[in-house]
Amino acid sequence: MLSPACNVLILLGSFLIAASQGNLSHDRSQPTTSDEIVVAGSKVLLQCEVEDPDDSSLQWSNPAQQTLYFGEKRALRDLRIQLERSTPNELTISIDNATLADEGEYTCSIFTMPVRTAKAIVTVLGIPQKPQISGYSDPLKEGDVAQLTCFSSGSKPAAELRWHKGDKLLSAEPSEVEEDANGKTFTVTSRVEFTVGKEDNGVEVTCTVDHESLQNSDKSTSQKLAVFYKPTAEIKSYPDSPREGQNLRLRCDGRGNPIPQEYKWEKQGAQAPLAEAQDNILVFDSLNKSDSGTYICYASSIMGISTAIYNLNVHASSLFLCPYAGTYLTHEAKGSDDAPDADTAIINAEGGQTGGDDKKEYFI
Repeated sequence: MLSPACNVLILLGSFLIAASQGNLSHDRSQPTTSDEIVVAGSKVLLQCEVEDPDDSSLQWSNPAQQTLYFGEKRALRDLRIQLERSTPNELTISIDNATLADEGEYTCSIFTMPVRTAKAIVTVLGIPQKPQISGYSDPLKEGDVAQLTCFSSGSKPAAELRWHKGDKLLSAEPSEVEEDANGKTFTVTSRVEFTVGKEDNGVEVTCTVDHESLQNSDKSTSQKLAVFYKPTAEIKSYPDSPREGQNLRLRCDGRGNPIPQEYKWEKQGAQAPLAEAQDNILVFDSLNKSDSGTYICYASSIMGISTAIYNLNVHASSLFLCPYAGTYLTHEAKGSDDAPDADTAIINAEGGQTGGDDKKEYFI
């Protein structure tokens, strides 16, 4: 009686012999193929190989079991299908400009005894169409909620859509997928909504399609936003520091969308309108002290009114004459703080007569 150890060795030997016999029984006449994925409109190769053809020819047939090629002989009159290579050990054909109708299971056969076959599944990718954006109403107003819809048809499998506003990724609702009328491709729809501000004026919102058929590229479409927002105003003076007697021009710069088209000027505390105002320009000829004050510009658009304030302080100009023959002239500047009459100049004269202490005032 054999020991347990011997029994194990015998079983192991039997297993190795069986494995060796299995390798020896490999069917060298069995054809081999591979599944293929092709983008619609492209070319696909179907290759069938056999180690030992056993004096038989290889044959390719389509999903409808129509013979395409038997060896090097064409069987189906479809000029898109061409012979690439035919040898006793290989039969390779190509299908140019592949369509969704070409999808399915292709069969390579070799007519030995028995007949041997191999299957190759061809998958055709449907290319998504350029996306389209709808739902935009031009223009939007600051604070409005934009609601946009993007859809793309013709993808297989179903494509994915993504949104950007400028370079910022937008969060969208889950996409909807519907089968197209051909029963093979799909239409994908995505919706997004967001509140717009003045910073969104002129910004592009982009919908992009991602799909394996696009091969490291994408398809996208954009919608530029127009956003109306409240105006702003700013007053600029020319020159910057006006002085008495100079000409002054104040310009009220209105900004916004739309740009303000109406302007109104007021002087704080004044009742009469400013006759010098022309639209956004206010002109002063030969400034005097009485022009000092606070000026207000109102810039108006359909989105509202903006105000800008300018405080005008007319600086005094002084005139000095050098002493001559014991006489000197002082000009108390028009509008100076200590001159009650802005049009008064005082000429003081002394000397010239013995014991003359008189001062004479002349009004000019």
